[in-house]
Amino acid sequence: MKYAFVICCILFSLYLPAQTKQDSIQQIKEWARWYDLDFTIAESDSMLTDVEDFTEVYKKMHRNLPANNLPYPFAFQPAPPGFVVPTKQQKINWNIPSTTALPDNKTDLAFYSIPQLASLIKNKKITSLALTRYFIDRLKKWGDTLECIITLTEELALQQAKQADIDLQKGIYKGPLHGIPYGLKDLFAVKGYKTTWGSTPYKDQIINEDAFVYTKLKNAGAVLCAKLSLGALAYDNKWFRGFTRNPWNLQQGSSGSSAGSAAATVAGLLPFTIGTETLGSIVSPSNRCGATGLRPTFGTVSRSGAMVLCWTLDKTGPICRSAEDAAIVYYYIKGTDGKDPGAIDHAFNYTEKADFKNLRIAYAENYFKALSKDAAEWKVLDTYRAMGATLNAVQFPDSSLYPFNIVDIVLNAEAGAAFDELTRTNRDDLIERQDKNFWPNIFRTARLIPAVEYINANRYRYSLCIGMNELMKDYDVLIAPTFSGKQLSITNLSGHPVVCMPIGFNQSGLPQSITLIGNLYDEASILSVAKAYQDQTDHNKKHPDKFKD
Repeated sequence: MKYAFVICCILFSLYLPAQTKQDSIQQIKEWARWYDLDFTIAESDSMLTDVEDFTEVYKKMHRNLPANNLPYPFAFQPAPPGFVVPTKQQKINWNIPSTTALPDNKTDLAFYSIPQLASLIKNKKITSLALTRYFIDRLKKWGDTLECIITLTEELALQQAKQADIDLQKGIYKGPLHGIPYGLKDLFAVKGYKTTWGSTPYKDQIINEDAFVYTKLKNAGAVLCAKLSLGALAYDNKWFRGFTRNPWNLQQGSSGSSAGSAAATVAGLLPFTIGTETLGSIVSPSNRCGATGLRPTFGTVSRSGAMVLCWTLDKTGPICRSAEDAAIVYYYIKGTDGKDPGAIDHAFNYTEKADFKNLRIAYAENYFKALSKDAAEWKVLDTYRAMGATLNAVQFPDSSLYPFNIVDIVLNAEAGAAFDELTRTNRDDLIERQDKNFWPNIFRTARLIPAVEYINANRYRYSLCIGMNELMKDYDVLIAPTFSGKQLSITNLSGHPVVCMPIGFNQSGLPQSITLIGNLYDEASILSVAKAYQDQTDHNKKHPDKFKD
């Protein structure tokens, strides 16, 4: 096993002038130090033949570089041994009001909730076609301001809206998303449209496939109006034709990588959108823009038809203006088509009323104590106590769960493999950023992560998953300041679901957020508890002034 570390380093020798056997032996010995190893000359000599043989295998592999969608045939399962995934789905009665009226001020329609819009459509106070045209007009009016649209799918949207109206006339009503416009992060494939992944090397790419999440939403009657911006290859908010803006401050980026999804939702350009997260890409733009974002349990939404960045970390979830909206959207996108080895079906038994007498709620005391006494996060705890919740103080075990940074090893190694072709063809030179902290350099550096260290990082991850489940076993919800400590890395590695929701504004007038962490496959509890907070406060009901006309 000692020679595993040279999987990458021997490639360097291919570009060096011819060298003697002794030079090669010395090179192996010297490169070993980069991997915290110390080989003798004799050990290095013994390795040389095997290293050279491996190099010949690599050369043959590289004659046919794998496409991004070629599956990795091993699936990460976040549940510990003995964990029973809930499968008994109960009927959910969505609260669609019967008395919703069209607003006197037409702009108010832009910020109606999904249940309100569903009420208008179901009760035929507005057609899906009229509603779709309304949101397409807003996308055309404000899309360039926010730099949030990659492709406007107007023709498709009008077709789907007309069909929604025809179905309703026939007595076919598919549920609360019937006829509701929405947007997709542009790493999901839709037949007949470009899927650009936000980056120049792929800006004209058309994938002849419908992504699972798009198919699920189409079956629910939702209307796709736009494919929205993402930071190049799912990083940050800069893409090949723009820099997606925060609706509250147009001088500031919306964060990423679900940049356009969060910006468009908060600005009222669409009722809801779909984002993805590998390490913060739903949470961060939701925090920055003041959206309510759900990052579900790993593997609860099939990723077929989506760009792969990291097989064991990528997740799909809704970005909305309320927890109730997120619950509705999640219900209709969860599940699997059998094409994603990491995806499963599970029950989502959401109820709109949080039962604080029986819900077990905790807060990360060590994170809260690091905040100032007048921080907005403390007021969140006060609000929950006023609603009758008992809050237990717990210590979020950063050091014991996460003593060293394994997420970068896992993420970068998998991303480097997913974009092997991009690096080897030098098309990475076309990517929008070329600084050392962006993908081209990250992908190159990933070549030097030994397979042994990647595997061992995942073995440490197994311990982390066990520890995180041990922490959560006595609680249904754990409240944490969004970016405190290492919880974002830990919960992404462990696959636990979170809701990030707005809780007010800082002194600069920019949104602040809180994060609710749930047990594996229990998105229902955190969404119910988030809705309770939003029913008692108005933070998620405030909208940026510029987009109110």
